Amino acid sequence: MAKRNGKRYFGSVRRLPSGRYQARYTGPDGQTYTAKTPEGKPLTFDTQGDAEAWLTLRQSEVLRGAWLPSAEPKAAPVLLRVYADAWLAGRDLEDTTADHYEQLLRDHIYPTFGGAPVTSVTPAAVREWNAALKTKTGPTQRAHAYGLLRTIMNTAVADDVISANPCRVRGAGQSKRAKNIRPATLAELETLVKALPARYRLMALFAAWCALRFGELAELRRSDVDVKNGVIRVRRGVTRTKRSGRKIKGPKSDAGKRDVAIPPHLMPMLKAHLRDHVAVGGEALLFPAASDPGAHMAPSTLYRVFYPARDAAGRPDLRFHDLRHTGAVLAAATGATLAELMARLGHTTAGAALRYQHAAQDRDRAIADALSKLASGTVLPLPTEETAKKRKERTA
Repeated sequence: MAKRNGKRYFGSVRRLPSGRYQARYTGPDGQTYTAKTPEGKPLTFDTQGDAEAWLTLRQSEVLRGAWLPSAEPKAAPVLLRVYADAWLAGRDLEDTTADHYEQLLRDHIYPTFGGAPVTSVTPAAVREWNAALKTKTGPTQRAHAYGLLRTIMNTAVADDVISANPCRVRGAGQSKRAKNIRPATLAELETLVKALPARYRLMALFAAWCALRFGELAELRRSDVDVKNGVIRVRRGVTRTKRSGRKIKGPKSDAGKRDVAIPPHLMPMLKAHLRDHVAVGGEALLFPAASDPGAHMAPSTLYRVFYPARDAAGRPDLRFHDLRHTGAVLAAATGATLAELMARLGHTTAGAALRYQHAAQDRDRAIADALSKLASGTVLPLPTEETAKKRKERTA
């Protein structure tokens, strides 16, 4: 029997959903052959033993030099680049995800495997490629590239292109956070905002105190802001991709559609911003492009003023998106529960979804009021690691 240590090393057998067994093997010509009748029709077996017996006969033919390819062999092995391009085209992906996959394929996968047949990619070659990526990119890109190749190869197994996935590097598809985010302190935030041109200050404050994303801020309009009740209605965001350019769309999840209460200490600045920097009409953008009040602000436009401002605050490491993390820490400092934080941030996960669903909008108003007290110094500043550890121990 063609087995080693209980495992078959010539061909493979699998059980089909029908309960019957299918046998297949790689011939001397490098092509994969599945059991067929003399007429060229698919052949399956009642038992696993019958399928293994068929494989033993084929192996014997190979060893004796009597093996001949079947009358209708499979087509020539498909190149990984061709297979992966077809795989990507057949997926219903967000434009940003599709762009990311194309970049991973172009920069990290195709240079090594693009010109090779899918059937020729071996576990050893994948291990060498994954190890080499350490010197070419960071841990996150490396993990994403490996994960994408593994997913494509899983589909190749399901399509009977290969018999087993060659991506077998344990833990290679996971990566630790490459950057430990350090939230801005209140003093740093104040310095940063003062260093910004006037028309950008409220944008930074909304990012921090209301924990809004850049795409959400760039798409905010007059009609999305309830000045009377102090509420921002987040319903849309704007993204920019190579595939489709600028695109306005709703949040990925229902949690992303949310009403965020504005801390009262920001209301005077909001009213002044609406008066001085926003066009008339409900559809007017709150933070438009500098050259066109009807166009969305580009990230590069913000970066030109944000980078000097963060340097002025002594925080050259601070990204604009880190202001949203700052907002989460500030809200947590008020005593907000996990569910309330998730509701305010627009996050939802499997483990916390139920707690999110029970978050109350009335409590969000209380969080906003407490945030203003924090700004005025009547509440303790951001918690230190020691106080955060004690709080965690109390809630454990």
